[in-house]
Amino acid sequence: MDEPRRVLIVEDSLTQAVRLQAVLESLGFRVYHAENGRKALEMLDQAFTPLVITDWVMPEMDGITFCQRIRSRSYPGYVYVILLTARDALDDIVAGLEAGADDYLVKPVHPAELAARLKTAERILGLEAVLKKRTEEVERLSVTDPLTQLYNRRYFNEQLPKLLHARQRSGRPLSLIMTDIDHFKKINDTYGHQTGDRVLEAFAAQIQESLRAGLDWAARFGGEEFVVVLPETEVDKAGLVAERLRLLVAHMSVDSPKGPVRMTASFGVAGIPEGVDQSLSMEVLVAAADAALYQAKQNGRNRTEICMDQAAHQEPEAAMI
Repeated sequence: MDEPRRVLIVEDSLTQAVRLQAVLESLGFRVYHAENGRKALEMLDQAFTPLVITDWVMPEMDGITFCQRIRSRSYPGYVYVILLTARDALDDIVAGLEAGADDYLVKPVHPAELAARLKTAERILGLEAVLKKRTEEVERLSVTDPLTQLYNRRYFNEQLPKLLHARQRSGRPLSLIMTDIDHFKKINDTYGHQTGDRVLEAFAAQIQESLRAGLDWAARFGGEEFVVVLPETEVDKAGLVAERLRLLVAHMSVDSPKGPVRMTASFGVAGIPEGVDQSLSMEVLVAAADAALYQAKQNGRNRTEICMDQAAHQEPEAAMI
């Protein structure tokens, strides 16, 4: 069952508020009441309400100032404001609309007119919600790898520098894992590219399942290579995360027309320890993890190697994978 629609009445006259509330409740709304604009702003901050009906003349904060304050703030969605007024002069109506009101009603308000105006408000709010959802989906797709559903290289390049900047101020640790699937070209050559895609999907899903929700995140760096960003994590703990993930991957298999496909992966770990306030570029940290990954490959693959000299102190030697 759908929740009742919410509407906030801002009216200093209790008699007028009760009359409005009766009409609104008969139309299926859940009604909240504030006696002035200041109190209404507090209520909007505590519990967002997309539809507001406000009087013009009120103590402490009038309806015009209230509209202006609403338009100067950020809310989870659009706030549709209907201004109630006894002033029906054109200049007054224009002043209300310029202050940020979406519509107006002249007192005394007829219930049928109020119902019609509310239907218009709900259509506009519905369109705004659809537009917002589509915009969010476009934004999500722009930073998501379409195959694995992890973040893409663009997101990684944008967000890691921000994390490094924030970490420099806080002094908290941060670690990075770079990993790729061993002999992935052989998988493609033997089982076909469609199976190779399913291997990448399964590998990415295993990474995602291993992350701490709301804190860690992962991105497809390119091809069969991935990065895992671990805020609030010392490099030795990141090494344990990588090693656990390595063992999980080694026990995975992906079905194919030619039989189950087994895989292994190599991992390189680098990080910045707690308390280091030195500025560090994304390129240095990535190069350190990349060097550790290269070392894991050189040492036989299906391994985890940690860059123990700390990327914060020196630029690691360039490595070719």
